[in-house]
Amino acid sequence: MTTQRTKATALEVRRVHRLVAHAAGLPDVRAEVEANHDENRWWPTAISDPRVRMLAAGWSTRVSYRMVETYARVIASANTEGFDSLATASDAELAALVRPIGLPQARIDYLRSLAELLQNWDKEGTDPTAETAACDSLVADFAGRVRGASYKVAQCALLTARGYHCGIIPVDSGMVSKLAPALGIALPSGAVAHERMRHILEAAVHARSAEFHSLAAQHRYRVTIPGGVEPTWWAHLVLIYFKRLYLNGPAPQLCRRRPVCTKVVGCPHPSHRA
Repeated sequence: MTTQRTKATALEVRRVHRLVAHAAGLPDVRAEVEANHDENRWWPTAISDPRVRMLAAGWSTRVSYRMVETYARVIASANTEGFDSLATASDAELAALVRPIGLPQARIDYLRSLAELLQNWDKEGTDPTAETAACDSLVADFAGRVRGASYKVAQCALLTARGYHCGIIPVDSGMVSKLAPALGIALPSGAVAHERMRHILEAAVHARSAEFHSLAAQHRYRVTIPGGVEPTWWAHLVLIYFKRLYLNGPAPQLCRRRPVCTKVVGCPHPSHRA
């Protein structure tokens, strides 16, 4: 069932833009975005088969940042094998492939049900990479039919299949539990919160696309944003790395009075008084 896309409020759009404007100016956030924008370590462009890209998105779950190189080697091996070969491999062969990143049965189940979904989509004439395909419906269908694929995994899978700049802003658990409160955004409970947050973030970039482009230029980001596209991928990376660097801790320089205090970081409110 497709989650109803409700319109983001003007306040939500303004708060997202304000936070991105602050976060984009932080040197550590900028360094991470530049390192992962044009060639992302989790979803490399060297993988040309969208089916393997969707596989990579699912297999990245519950893999820590410390293990990104190990994960990358597993995905490179999977790409060399090819999706059709993987889909017909034995459980023992697949378990040996994914052993370095753990959870072998969960990853095998994901692959098996992904292959089944893709076969069904092919029979139905559904191309997940087509520009005309309805992303919201694809995300809901993916989340409902692929084992272990929540909304957040489905969002990532469709993003990687369609390309960084397709307009999808994937939302992980931290963006729901930490970023939304920092923005003063109330979300519904459960997995659907990931879809609601995605809708808000995408609406904010759509509404202020030119301003987000200007922010990337203003802070001299060394990234390639194709002409004529909304900078959703850039905004996603700014937010995801701000969340990782400043909210996961949280960092001591983060104002505890957000979203009332609009400066977010570097404000005159000592954290010990909040």
